[in-house]
Formats: sequence, C-alpha cells, structure tokens
Amino acid sequence: MRLAMAAPHTTAALIGEHPSIVALRELIARVARSKAQTVLIYGETGTGKGLVARLIHQQSVRAAAEFIDINCAAIPAELLESELFGHERGAFTGAVGAKTGLIEAANGGTLFLDEVRELDPVMQAKILTLLDNRRFRRVGAVKPIHVDVRFIAATNKILLGEVKAGHFRDDLYYRLQVIAINIPPLRERGDDVFLLAEHALAGFNAQHGSRMRHFAPEVQDIFRRYTWPGNVRELENLLERICLLEDGERIEVAHLPQRILRDVGLAPASTTPGAPSTDADYHQATAHFQRELIARALRAAGGQQGEAAQRLGLSRHALRHQMGKLGVQEAEGGSLDA
Repeated sequence: MRLAMAAPHTTAALIGEHPSIVALRELIARVARSKAQTVLIYGETGTGKGLVARLIHQQSVRAAAEFIDINCAAIPAELLESELFGHERGAFTGAVGAKTGLIEAANGGTLFLDEVRELDPVMQAKILTLLDNRRFRRVGAVKPIHVDVRFIAATNKILLGEVKAGHFRDDLYYRLQVIAINIPPLRERGDDVFLLAEHALAGFNAQHGSRMRHFAPEVQDIFRRYTWPGNVRELENLLERICLLEDGERIEVAHLPQRILRDVGLAPASTTPGAPSTDADYHQATAHFQRELIARALRAAGGQQGEAAQRLGLSRHALRHQMGKLGVQEAEGGSLDA
C-alpha cells in the first residue's frame, strides 16, 4: 500500500512504435480526459498496469489530488475493510482512535485497486455498494461519507472467466467493466523490445556507471524469439543484472541466463527431479517454484504456518491464500506431490 501525491512517473513501459502501444497511449489520454468513474485494466505480470493507472490520473483533472494504490492481495481480509473505509474510535478491539481510510483520503483523486480479483466476497459487495452510491461508512460509524473518487482496478486474469467460475461477483464485474484497457504483452510488440532495452540500458549505465550499449546479433535474435513471460519488468531486471555484473560494451549470449536460452531452444533441458519440463509454460513453472518454496519453509518451521510465513516475508493470511491457490497441504512435511 502506498500513499503519495501524483508525481512525474517513468513511461518506460509504454515506449514503442508497435500499433498496439500507440493505440494504448491514445486510449489512456482519452480515458483520462473522460468523466469515467471506473476503469478496469487487464495485463500480464510486468506489463505496467500500475503505470497505466498513474498516467490516467496524471493526465486527468484529478492530477493535483491524491493517487492512492493498494494491492488487494497484500493485506489480510480482516484488515482490508479498515484500511479502505477507515474506522471510528472503539469500533473494534485496538481501535484507540478514529482512522481515515484510503477511500476518504483519495477524495477528489484516484484510488487504484491492484489485483482486484483477490477481494473476498464480503469486500466485493462493499465495493459494489460504494461504486453505486458514492457513499460509505467508516467501520463503527453511523453517518455516511460522500466521496468523489475515480476507481481504477487491475487484474492479470480475465475477470469474466472468474465470474463464470464463481470467484467474482458478476454485478461488480459489469460495474468495473465500463471502460476496459488491455495492455499487450511484450512478446506481441515486435521490435519494441529493442527500444525498451535501449532506454533501460541508458538509465542503468547512468545509474551504475556501466558501459553496455550494444547487442550481439545472436542476442537480438534471442530477444525476438523469447516469450518474455515477465514482460517489461523481466527485461529491465535482466538488463540491470547484466550492467551490474558484466564488463564491456556489448551484451553477449554468455550474459543471458539458462532459462532464456532454454526457452529459445539453445540450452539443454533441466534434469532437476520433479521440475517442470522445458515445454511447461511460465505459469506452470512459477507455480512449481512457489509450491517448492512454501513447502520448504513449512518443513523448516515444523509445519508452523506463522513461522513459515515469517521466513517467506508474508503475512499468515497471504501464506494461507497461496497454499490454497497452489494446493499445498496444511502441514506440508513431505513431498509436494502428495
């Protein structure tokens, strides 16, 4: 959760000449100027959903007011209502004073709900009521508060599929879906990958004192063929690592990690027992890694979820959510495949 006045923000993720990015920049400007009170952003991990939300805010008449973003998956459900709506003194044990919620703090500006799919059913209902009435009550309050806020929600999943699966309210979906913005993945943007890479390299060279400015022809071919599952964020992280650890002025094939070479068929398959095969997609491989990481932490903690969550840097709620999502057993002490 971050609370900040609108400030200049990098537009690096939207650099490019591909028609999809040109159209996206134009759509952002139109939406920003509109009176739309709800916007839904779709995009894979690393495509720049938060950036798009900030740009909509910064190009709107709300730019002088607050832009507040909150990751719905990062706050336990039992705390999220108080964070969003605020509370009155004595509303619950520990409420020693009144608290202004993020919705009230965003009045006149923009509230960005990232990973909106992770809202539990109770919070989905409360958000729907807020969107319909533009009023809410602090926890423990009687008097409603009226707000003028633009709500921007984001998800890396197609919400209609979540609605059909019973995971997301259909009425909230249609309320959010008034204006939908789709951010194209990097693999569909052609040679934009090189414009983005050149921009990122210039920044990292200035930041770290490195001299990387060119790409070997073989690297250019790999960049075109690689699927970039982590999108622009993955590209930037890769280039920063190279600038920090490698010498010279040209990025060579030897500087690239094995996972990228495997993806384009230039490295042997992993022989790690139980690991996904090289033809497994990004989500399968990521899920396997997350299950392994959680199971290892649980074993080290003797099955105590609180300690395991602390080892992983997660809240207990977030750990339990991930365990349910990934199918990790309550007391994981043996094989992940059980």
